[in-house]
Amino acid sequence: MGDRTLVMAVVNITPDSFSDGGLYFDSRKAVAHALSLLDQGADLLDLGAESTRPGSHAGELGTAAVSADEELARLLPVIEAVLKERPEAIISVDTYKSATARTVTEAGAEIVNDVSGFTWDSQMASACAELACGVVLMHSRGRPGEWSDQTALDSESALPLVRDGLISSLRYANEVGVQPERIVLDPGYGFGKRFDENYALLARQSELLALGRPLLAGVSRKSFLGRTLEKLRKDQNSKIGNEARETASIAAQVAAILEGASIVRVHRVKEAVEAAAIADAVLAAR
Repeated sequence: MGDRTLVMAVVNITPDSFSDGGLYFDSRKAVAHALSLLDQGADLLDLGAESTRPGSHAGELGTAAVSADEELARLLPVIEAVLKERPEAIISVDTYKSATARTVTEAGAEIVNDVSGFTWDSQMASACAELACGVVLMHSRGRPGEWSDQTALDSESALPLVRDGLISSLRYANEVGVQPERIVLDPGYGFGKRFDENYALLARQSELLALGRPLLAGVSRKSFLGRTLEKLRKDQNSKIGNEARETASIAAQVAAILEGASIVRVHRVKEAVEAAAIADAVLAAR
């Protein structure tokens, strides 16, 4: 890490993903898609088997929409098939469940991407310490089912809120023995942050580098981008779908790189790799 921006490609093995509508729920399609993303230049694959879209039951361990057993049934065939074809592939798994983390790392995944920052499963931090895996600690302002009821943030409070949450996650990780060099931080765009609150966070993202860990930014296809495009069209009844957010996603990705992100999490790899190369060239010229 550090020589250039790394591209983490999303593979959603779910029937209800907000971004691709279950296109890769079938494991064979998911494997083919993952291999294609690697061919396009992805540095890492991030496999997810439970949607964390707004209003979902993600994070509610007792009533989670997807149990650990079901999550593993979706993930393991894809992990095994990808690594059989590409043993060198680096696989991250998007999960907040410690039981899932333990099993997928045994299957060959190297990174656990916890959208809750170790807050939704009390066993996750200790599991990651024992597994000695890479960890992405993301900030989420509550669980998806709570986001619609949260009070609005002003432009000055978004960054401090995220910073304090990430500090808490880092402190907890340190207490249970997760080695700092294994940790990457994610501000959690869209996770409990509404529309323009995300821009306030993105504009000051580089301040989070003071926490001493590299940053991952996941801005691809987020709803705050669609809202801006809807305003541009001056037609509030014209909703901007996920595919129509690609240009906006690239713009936000470049902004995130210029604001200190070492990894970008994306849906469309070829375009992201090219945009990252330009952003890296700008940074190198400073």
